[in-house]
Amino acid sequence: MEPDLFTAAAEERQEKDPAGSPLAVRMRPRTLDEVVGQQHLLKPGSPLRRLVGEGTGGPAGPSSVILWGPPGTGKTTLAYVVSKATNKRFVELSAITAGVKEVRAVIDGARRATGGFGKETVLFLDEIHRFSKAQQDSLLPAVENRWVTLIAATTENPYFSIISPLLSRSLLLTLEPLTDDDVRGLLKRALSDERGLKDAVALPEDTEDHLLRIAGGDARRALTALEAAAGAALDKGEPEITLTTLEETVDRAAVKYDRDGDQHYDVASALIKSIRGSDVDAALHYLARMIEAGEDPRFIARRLMISASEDIGLADPNALPIAVAAAQAVAMIGFPEAALTLSHATIALALAPKSNAATTAIGAAMEDVRKGLAGLVPPHLRDGHYKGAAKLGHAQGYVYPHDLPEGIAEQQYAPDAIKDREYYEPTRHGAEARYADAVEWTRKHLGRKRS
Repeated sequence: MEPDLFTAAAEERQEKDPAGSPLAVRMRPRTLDEVVGQQHLLKPGSPLRRLVGEGTGGPAGPSSVILWGPPGTGKTTLAYVVSKATNKRFVELSAITAGVKEVRAVIDGARRATGGFGKETVLFLDEIHRFSKAQQDSLLPAVENRWVTLIAATTENPYFSIISPLLSRSLLLTLEPLTDDDVRGLLKRALSDERGLKDAVALPEDTEDHLLRIAGGDARRALTALEAAAGAALDKGEPEITLTTLEETVDRAAVKYDRDGDQHYDVASALIKSIRGSDVDAALHYLARMIEAGEDPRFIARRLMISASEDIGLADPNALPIAVAAAQAVAMIGFPEAALTLSHATIALALAPKSNAATTAIGAAMEDVRKGLAGLVPPHLRDGHYKGAAKLGHAQGYVYPHDLPEGIAEQQYAPDAIKDREYYEPTRHGAEARYADAVEWTRKHLGRKRS
């Protein structure tokens, strides 16, 4: 028997007893127009609309697609909508349990259905990144010859987890994390819809805000938490889901944190100041508060990159690369795994030796520029690569440092107005000690005198 995404028996049971199915299943959209979010993928003529039969496209058939996005953004939901709306034969496999044998069985069945009944097959393959290269290779002939139209879902970057030949034969569709407004709309629909809670209980604003933070852009998580909290409220005989009931149900306290207000900036400020003060435990506390409150991980990563230059600088030259790597990783993986990366970076920055010399150096230099201390570029440093430059005295007398044994030439580089200014004052903290030695040596060999 062919694996089927939604078997007839399950559908019949759901129709007879819809309350027996989880709320997240009952509230699955039945058409593309009911899908929350992902509007960039649902425009007229889009690959998904063509998969459900909206538009014939003449001789051009629907393309195989790879759906890439975080959990709870609607990958399985979109496959479900296609399965309900299309007249095509629909088959589902999970890369967690299926192998080459199952893939070949689906392909053979698709070829028979096409040849014998003229019926096209859509194959939904969940968690495709779990397939090995050999298993993914087994899909190529079917996709290339359009024996099946593939809908593959993955939470991992396809450029790393899916073989290039399969990528080149499919359209990559990126699903974006659901916004709070997207999830809020879904919750309101679940509260009032006949398939949902049928207005059996209300959801106050403070409880809704906490539920949105718990969800973190994951629609399935939001509906699961809503169903559990609604059940608890109804058992208590409460007309609404109180914040206390939700906290008890999901075993997660509501963090007082307004992402658009004072708490947002106060906690972010406390995180950076704790890192600056080298209190790793306090820094981790504030990081945890931001994560639990549903703060955008990219915002946290940006603050860490700034801290790496502002408060650490050359005292630990690895601080900025660590922060940048963390920001890149966060952008690729998102929560919940991004919490580990942010912790990694926060600990490294908090325990790094500190120096604000780079911060004060550029600040002092910019202050002089604002005061008008600029002046002309010394003639020997000016561009001499054009005809007539020599007649103007440009680039004349310039000493090429690489021609000298020590690789440094005693000549004036700064304009006259600031030739004796010293902006960079390195500390002797951590690795910056060697920069302090280098600054002292180079200034001496440049003929500079302490101002």
